[in-house]
Amino acid sequence: MWFDSWADLGRILAVGAAAYVTVIVVLRFSGKRTLAKLNAYDLVVTVALGSTLATILLSSDVSWAEGAVALALLAGLQALVAWVSVHRSGARNVVTSRPTLLFREGQPLPQALQEQRMTLDEIRQAVRATGSGDLADIAAVVLESDGTLSVIPRSKIGQWTALHGVAGAETGAAGGRAA
Repeated sequence: MWFDSWADLGRILAVGAAAYVTVIVVLRFSGKRTLAKLNAYDLVVTVALGSTLATILLSSDVSWAEGAVALALLAGLQALVAWVSVHRSGARNVVTSRPTLLFREGQPLPQALQEQRMTLDEIRQAVRATGSGDLADIAAVVLESDGTLSVIPRSKIGQWTALHGVAGAETGAAGGRAA
């Protein structure tokens, strides 16, 4: 179909403008965390907000009020989960995955790579992206909770304290501890 009616276009313009303002208000009140990409749960909320906005705009079966309540509900639930994660240590493990060490002291960790379904080529790509050309110069590569790879060169590893809480990083180079 190329065209149904002017009324449908008018509805999209009116409801779209109202829904857009509603999204801005909801995001403003819900805080920066709502659109953060800190973990998979945050990404799902961001995608759900976009999907909800699209449904409000394009489905005449969904009123602006229903859509506004859905947007507020998503933002509220995300805030609740974030609050519980901060105040209850065990809850964080349910919502987010623990970062994982994939590469240590110039050597890949095959079991960690396999468990995380990562390849050595992906590690090399992340290392190259930092401007490093030699894997021997890398102290650690960590798969973060949000799916990004963090590359730490040997010259900057220090006492491994930034790797506290990273699976597989319990001990660093020369017996250094990830405190």
